[in-house]
Amino acid sequence: MSKDSLAMLQSARSFLFVPGDRPERFSKAQTSGADVVILDLEDAVSARNKDSALLAVTSWLSGTGQAVVRIERDQELASLRGIPGLIGVMVPKSENPDHVSRVHQTLGCPVLALIESASGVVAAHSLASVPGVARLAFGELDFAADIAAQPNQRAMLLARSSLVLASRAQGLPGPLDGVTPKFDDDSALTQDLHAAIELGMSGKLLIHPRQVAVTHHVFRPSDHEVAWAHRIVKSISEGGAVVKVDSAMVDAPVLRRAQAILGRLASDARALVNHREAHAGGSLAEEDK
Repeated sequence: MSKDSLAMLQSARSFLFVPGDRPERFSKAQTSGADVVILDLEDAVSARNKDSALLAVTSWLSGTGQAVVRIERDQELASLRGIPGLIGVMVPKSENPDHVSRVHQTLGCPVLALIESASGVVAAHSLASVPGVARLAFGELDFAADIAAQPNQRAMLLARSSLVLASRAQGLPGPLDGVTPKFDDDSALTQDLHAAIELGMSGKLLIHPRQVAVTHHVFRPSDHEVAWAHRIVKSISEGGAVVKVDSAMVDAPVLRRAQAILGRLASDARALVNHREAHAGGSLAEEDK
């Protein structure tokens, strides 16, 4: 497993889906500013286009393209094995740790385990512990359908928090939140992002390039947050275990929060460097309207 690919996937904030049967969009997605492109062979592709989508994906990744691939069928693994542009694989409807492990062993690349069912949420700790799993991801629309609930913040709270806890317990970065279907509603996207960050999620699945800039802006700590975090860290280092900053007592938990903010800032910087290195010479482009 490439350490570079693993580091890229673990620091990335934005993961942009592109239908596998739309090869004219692949390069546009790669230069959209998204940290990671996911070429989708599952839900975004109709049954009659599955084979042609796999051919388009493998052809592009055998050239200059770099992406994660969301697989649907295990038969696709043989076609993807050894392709230079494959930086990771997304396993949909992840429920069985043994299956996820077999996918990783077959391809040798990092795995994003997409959890979309009650069984998947229950198995989240086991899935997060599988060697090769880079992150957990949440598919809230399928999960809501599975449990016959509305895909709103209250109904999805337990599942999201379960993925956060499982990721933390197994030493993984915060999980990826699911898509915001209204791709032209920046307000809805911003609300979803803030809710995800409050729970401890650290990345977002996207369905349109216009969602990338908003996602990066919200995940980036504000100047106020960064200045506060620096004051906390400096005060603790100079004043001992417990100090007073901005009229409030600061102890170890507050220090950890400050360090987490600075960690988000560092992760944001790493993701930007990774994107620039992976797509050197590219220019920003918008998806077809």
